[in-house]
Amino acid sequence: MKTWALSPSGVLGVSDQSRWSPATTEQIYGSIVERTPAWPDLAGGRNGAADELTFYPYPANVTLVLHASDDQLPAIRLEGQTQLGQTFPLSAEAVQCGHGVHQGAWYPLSPSDCEAISALLAEINWSEDTPAPTTLRQCLAIRRAAADGAPVVDQLPDDILLNLSSLSGDERPQGVAASLYPYQVHGWQWLRFIMSEQAGGLLADEMGLGKTLQIITALNDPGTQTDRNPSLVIAPGSLLENWVREIAKFCPQLRAAKHHGPDRTGSPDHLRQVDVVITSYETAIRDLSLFRMIRWHAVVLDEAQYIRNPDTRRAKTVKQLHRQVSFAVTGTPVENRLRDLWSIMDFILPGYLGELSAFEARYGDNDDDAASLEPLVSPLILRRRVKEVAQDLPPRIDIPEILELNEEEAFAYDDVRAAIHREYGHAATLVSLTKLRQFCAHPALLNERTRFRDYTKFQRLKSLLAEVFHRREKVLVFTAFTAMADRIATLAQTEFAVLSATVDGRLPIPERQPLIDRFTAYQGPAVLVLNPRAGGTGLNISAANHVIQYNPEWNPAIEDQAAARAHRRGQEHPVTVRRLIIADTVEEVMNERLQRKRDVADNAIVGVRGEPDDYPDIVAALTRTPVPRRATS
Repeated sequence: MKTWALSPSGVLGVSDQSRWSPATTEQIYGSIVERTPAWPDLAGGRNGAADELTFYPYPANVTLVLHASDDQLPAIRLEGQTQLGQTFPLSAEAVQCGHGVHQGAWYPLSPSDCEAISALLAEINWSEDTPAPTTLRQCLAIRRAAADGAPVVDQLPDDILLNLSSLSGDERPQGVAASLYPYQVHGWQWLRFIMSEQAGGLLADEMGLGKTLQIITALNDPGTQTDRNPSLVIAPGSLLENWVREIAKFCPQLRAAKHHGPDRTGSPDHLRQVDVVITSYETAIRDLSLFRMIRWHAVVLDEAQYIRNPDTRRAKTVKQLHRQVSFAVTGTPVENRLRDLWSIMDFILPGYLGELSAFEARYGDNDDDAASLEPLVSPLILRRRVKEVAQDLPPRIDIPEILELNEEEAFAYDDVRAAIHREYGHAATLVSLTKLRQFCAHPALLNERTRFRDYTKFQRLKSLLAEVFHRREKVLVFTAFTAMADRIATLAQTEFAVLSATVDGRLPIPERQPLIDRFTAYQGPAVLVLNPRAGGTGLNISAANHVIQYNPEWNPAIEDQAAARAHRRGQEHPVTVRRLIIADTVEEVMNERLQRKRDVADNAIVGVRGEPDDYPDIVAALTRTPVPRRATS
């Protein structure tokens, strides 16, 4: 004989003494509430467990709650809420069956709520045997469902969400030839956690905080790699050499290869033989079919604002790459619109923010919509500001940045080098190399009608200025060439509409300090372009916390005195001093000379007129070329 019986999880069903089966809401409602029994032998329906229950005809709402457990780990709780606002716990079985029992009362559950939550639990592969979400992806799916209007309440703080795996504050990376600051160690732990979850993340630290070092440290960590596949770094072409050198400097045991230029391989097996492949966005477009033959361990996008427009070939290309982990690196994840962030997030975790059309319909470019989007994306973004980690930083951060000319620029530089070599030969002096230095600053200094309008170094400067101005901060740019100073000042005015001024020999000395005072008092982003000799001594410009040495000097003391204009008493923030150096040119020879002189004595005064140790540098400058050896042979 069949009778009504309750399961341990609070679901009403039918038992025939040998087997219990759950009943549907319609069966219970028809048999007990409407007295139209679903089973002939349960006519009347009020027997067994049913005799002890009160039956409510109105559906209760159902909610999934993501919250922190007592031991500060993610947990899921299912709740019902009656028409009178009373809440009660539910089991997953109750949601699946569409009804539940609590404290002697039976409630039908909202069919639409049950359907939405059942689908979500199936998506994250959740069961009551493992009640806590165990992966970042599970928690993100729940958070997304909450944002999409599903019957979900997300009460989980980000710090709990990001501690699904224990992140030991005492652990330090191994095999890295650098002393990481505490915030960089935390960045490495966060990157390693993202990699272990096979998810994706955006490292959005402000400039000067060592994003490249943190990425290299994470790529070097063997604990995150479940396969033997290489990682792929995609960066602007001018920065490839910098990545190669940074890896060699900090993690020489990592086998890194630059995939760029006419001599690059066409074999995926060759790429699989290294740990890190470094390529440009343009090469990635051209070699997409090759790159798609490899399932990359991680794909890293440096200067990820390059894909902020989802309609570009760059954005479409990188999103087709097969990868376990996706990292984007940029200090300016949102330059213009929230659409920028959608495109980057669509690379980091494809599909997480839905289709672009639905995203744009929902999120406008205003503060309220940005605030509602923030809980969705914040678990996948690590952004630290200089002022937040200032106690961990030295007062001055020096960043030499090695840039690489493109092929056409390299050949043009080599033509100038060869002409100087023919003209001067053994009689060359440091002064005779000025044309090479001018070319490295901008080819337009030699020929105003140059075809190199998008010159590599100038474009890199433009990118750096964009980030400084985005933060509404001030920067000093030093260049020895008057025409270059004018070009930089014009760029700031026309491209960024910020305050810009120049200090060089054209400005009378009595007028210089008043100009500095106006620059200091100005509230907003600004750039001061200075000649390192005219503006390198006697001025206090502590209103700027960024210094860019646009072209190096033969004399290290001149550079140091120039940087000291911002890094001095009265400066309240760490000062970032970035030196832009073109690889395999006179600028790299100058950089090597500078380092050599500093090794002998700090701030040594070095002559520039024929001292004996000038000649090795002159020879090096006249023989070193950025043109690939194959092309010159």
